[in-house]
Amino acid sequence: MEVGHCQKSAPTPTPLPPDKRLGYAVVGLGHLALEEVLPALSNCKKSRLVALVSGSPEKMKKVALQYGISSENCYTYQTFDQLKNNASVNIIYIILPNGLHKEYVIKGAKAGKHILCEKPMANTVEECREMIAACKQAQVKLMVAYRIQFQPHNRKLREYIQQKTFGIPKYIEACNAQSTANVNHWRHNKALAGGGALPDIGLYCLNTTRFILDMEPTEVFAYQYSTPGNPLFKEVEELVSWQMRFPSGIIANCATDYDVHESRRYRVNCQKGWMNLDKAYAYKGQKLTTARAEGTLELQQEVEIAENNQFGAEMDHFSDCILNNRRPFTPGEEGLQDHIIMEAIYLSAKLGKPVQIPPADAAKWRGPEPKIS
Repeated sequence: MEVGHCQKSAPTPTPLPPDKRLGYAVVGLGHLALEEVLPALSNCKKSRLVALVSGSPEKMKKVALQYGISSENCYTYQTFDQLKNNASVNIIYIILPNGLHKEYVIKGAKAGKHILCEKPMANTVEECREMIAACKQAQVKLMVAYRIQFQPHNRKLREYIQQKTFGIPKYIEACNAQSTANVNHWRHNKALAGGGALPDIGLYCLNTTRFILDMEPTEVFAYQYSTPGNPLFKEVEELVSWQMRFPSGIIANCATDYDVHESRRYRVNCQKGWMNLDKAYAYKGQKLTTARAEGTLELQQEVEIAENNQFGAEMDHFSDCILNNRRPFTPGEEGLQDHIIMEAIYLSAKLGKPVQIPPADAAKWRGPEPKIS
């Protein structure tokens, strides 16, 4: 008779007392902030919402009432610099269009606050370097919000690769695509977005592949296309397809598109099996399946993992880094590396030939591995 084993329970929650949690000022009250970040802060263990910054007084007043934020802790972009006088604000979370990240990261650093910045980090490599330098000069920490690196299914798949559970990886297929129909959205304005599908959603394929392999690409080869006459793509691209070559010989085939039905997935093909993650880059609903050769059989398995709140996990990680004076796992240099690679992808698509990536080692900039419950 087989004896069943119960699934191990998660550790008992040990949140800090409210007055010991670090205070966040959330800058920008768009969909991401309202639907994901603010609710996540309500359930964090080491972080709490203490201030809001918005250009819409009516929206900010409504949100402040919902979350119990006093009027003196509500700021406009014109009064942003006054955050330096608010002792309850430890961290500023920048959730603005990409083209505004540099300005407000530097302003926040000058205000003496630690900075969590949404991805992509900025519009260019040079902007990233300026942001990193400003935070170093102000002696504040800078972290880029790569929530996927705090998501348990993606972390489990990374663990399988590290342990060679399915043998050595050989090639990866990754896709992140969606349909965007609003021509007036800031994502279709190059000055605000920096680019189209690649920096917005293709970045997930790029960064997650680097993360799970724990390896940096040495070369990219890319193709770019936009449907002629489509008003959505007057300034930004629709499709980017690219390959990344890694030192071990692994090839990653990646694609992103702004005008197809939503598809967010990747598969790692190994010597003895494969790992497939559906809804890999989504806020929730990840489904991890694996297959391995067992003699003449192929054994397939769905790996059940409890979901977490990716936003809460990354914010609590950053708070923990500040409380214990540790380097974040995804500091500014992580965002800079993605921009270096994206600029090479655009260049490759323009030239129609492979482009080399300068040698890099993420171990030199990443802090300690986050503990994800």
